[in-house]
Amino acid sequence: MNSLQTPHSGYHWDGSNRRFFEGWYYRVTLPQEKQTFAFMYSIEDPIGNQPHSGGGAQILGPDDQYLCRTFPDVKKFWATSDQLALGHWGKTDLTAAPGYLEPEIFERYIHQGYQGTATFHQGKLSVPATDHFCHWQYQIQPIYGWGNPNQPQQSTGGWLSFLPIFEPGWQILMAHGLATGWINWNGRIYEFEKAPAYSEKNWGGSFPKQWFWVNCNSFDHEPDLALTAGGGIRQVLGWSESVALIGIHYQGKFYEFVPWNSEVHWQIEPWGKWVINAKNEQYEVSLTATTEHPGTLLRTPTQHGLIFRCRDTMHGQIHLQLKAKNRIILEATSDLCGVEVGGKIWQETWKQ
Repeated sequence: MNSLQTPHSGYHWDGSNRRFFEGWYYRVTLPQEKQTFAFMYSIEDPIGNQPHSGGGAQILGPDDQYLCRTFPDVKKFWATSDQLALGHWGKTDLTAAPGYLEPEIFERYIHQGYQGTATFHQGKLSVPATDHFCHWQYQIQPIYGWGNPNQPQQSTGGWLSFLPIFEPGWQILMAHGLATGWINWNGRIYEFEKAPAYSEKNWGGSFPKQWFWVNCNSFDHEPDLALTAGGGIRQVLGWSESVALIGIHYQGKFYEFVPWNSEVHWQIEPWGKWVINAKNEQYEVSLTATTEHPGTLLRTPTQHGLIFRCRDTMHGQIHLQLKAKNRIILEATSDLCGVEVGGKIWQETWKQ
């Protein structure tokens, strides 16, 4: 068992026919190349035979290039309920029930598909009638889950997220890890050793109406630093609320700024600038992320299926400062920050 396993690492579907999605996100950043690969997987209405039943796999690759494949057969999807492990088979010679395969077997028999755990990630995707493809395999060494590494890991949404009243649930699975392996993107092979890696997930019956996200674990001269910040308008028992959080893992310690222990404020432009500040009795954090890149539209599960509903780039610039009673603990920058806006398009700056 991975000692850094977080709550909610397992698959949440209860077998019912209620509207349901679950999504997973794996990422590897290559600092020398100044590039990032983000892999996004989703399953919708896994009971099958519903208007939006099916799976999807999306990749945001070098220079924010985009690749997407859908997997209509929900019976070829598999996931475990007690830990992070999932996969979806597309084209294959196997007739067995889907499940985790040894890498060599996967490589031989799965022509389209993916599989991932907390410590391994592998897949093959190609776009028909084009020369676009991605083929990858790498090991993952978790460094930080969500919380202090020597203590039980925390639920990103707090204890209330164990109750099915929040839509959607959100969990950072691994705030920081090290990936070793290779990715073949359209014929160019990227080999890497101990590259910064990250993973998270979400699940429920609906996506937020509106949200933002800032994430980086590849900072200049700070190899032991990981930041995740995000916020949105989510559903709670039929009404909605705006919430946000900032989480920082740095030199073996977790700094958490969440609505139940901190004041969190944000100022998010429709695209291009994210300013988030938070403080509690002990610490104060401020971050500003900007980008001049146009970003890439990505699909998310919605009431109307998997449709374009958010914009991302992995080439954001960020300045992060963490203080304790006017003493600066940390000041860091990066130009490999992931930034996102999603949901309804807002025209004015979103302040809270």
